[in-house]
Amino acid sequence: MTAGPWTPTNATLTKILNGTFDWDSDTFKVALLLSTSNISTSSTAFSGVSNEHSNGNGYTTGGETVAFTLTGTTSVTVHFTSNPEWEADGGDIVARYACIYEDGGDVAFFMELDDSPADVTVTDGNLLVLRNSTGDASPVFTLSVAS
Repeated sequence: MTAGPWTPTNATLTKILNGTFDWDSDTFKVALLLSTSNISTSSTAFSGVSNEHSNGNGYTTGGETVAFTLTGTTSVTVHFTSNPEWEADGGDIVARYACIYEDGGDVAFFMELDDSPADVTVTDGNLLVLRNSTGDASPVFTLSVAS
């Protein structure tokens, strides 16, 4: 199983450039979504995204709060400060997508947890970890200035 890349919504780059998304001061969360979710590049407000994983089995509705580390100057790489993770407890966690969104606001990025695509099942007692923190090979995203 290999996770797909983080995909921005159609409005993400504009919201980064105009300061709507402030990666080092706004509150962002990562939520888990089911295969029946309507998440797409045209998603806007997180409140309009359907079929989040239900509360329970180690998952809390709304997802995990995350922070970001930004490095670089003309090419800025953005990683999670620490990887979001969920431990299945009392049952399995089953999800198809992960979604980064501004708390109380809009979707920024989403990804398929398995690029087949297929659902990912984390069995009771095991961890689902999204590895995009500083030191991991893949950042959440990189912004570069064209030369």
